[in-house]
Amino acid sequence: MTTDSVDNEMHPILGIPWQKMPRHIAIIMDGNGRWAQQQGKPRLEGHRSGSKAVRSTVTECARLGVECLTLYSFSTENWKRPREEVNGLMHLYAHYLINERPTIMDNNVKVRHLGSEEGLPDFVIKELHETVRISQSNTGMTLCLALNYSGRSELVGAIRRLAADTASGKISPEDIDEQLVSDALDTTGLPDPDLLVRTSGEMRVSNYLLWQIAYAEFYVTEVHWPDFSTEVLHQCICEYAKRNRRFGGLKPAGF
Repeated sequence: MTTDSVDNEMHPILGIPWQKMPRHIAIIMDGNGRWAQQQGKPRLEGHRSGSKAVRSTVTECARLGVECLTLYSFSTENWKRPREEVNGLMHLYAHYLINERPTIMDNNVKVRHLGSEEGLPDFVIKELHETVRISQSNTGMTLCLALNYSGRSELVGAIRRLAADTASGKISPEDIDEQLVSDALDTTGLPDPDLLVRTSGEMRVSNYLLWQIAYAEFYVTEVHWPDFSTEVLHQCICEYAKRNRRFGGLKPAGF
């Protein structure tokens, strides 16, 4: 369901105007390790519990009619973590990509990958490709998995592509505008995030979607990611609906 056709209708679940629904929600899933520490468990158990929150969040966003959900799964900086933890994470990602295929297909979700495949284990790349492949014809919510992702690296890649097009004569320097830059990013064709959620109380963007979040509304919750429930998701969206988005102007967008 698009906002264009339901601007004057109320969301049947959230009770907010459809025009106040975020089209694209981006989440920084933080606090798995801290959650595990509080539970007296190994850090990997926190990541494993966090995967359950991923399932419920994806399913609920699809049910609510969110157009796009982007999850920050693993940053290029995360390779600095202990090898045992990184290896465990890679196997968790592969298991998630396999185990969640029925949920993805049942909810008509289309999966996209943001980031680089360079450095990822072959078994992760294989399962990532397969999940993207089988879901490519789905017409519901787009789920972007930012896996081995860096906002700065994404921008560098876009600059290199535009530079190559300029050098080949395909475009001129004067042709380069914001739309061309957006089209050169991993998120080409998707709306920019309206709402950026970060869990575990951290107040930074951590090299995440640096171009795309220029006008995103931020919502930070103290809840650690494994405890991120559908109720907390609803709170985030309802709080977003109260914001007046002016985009540099004087009147809220849509008025």
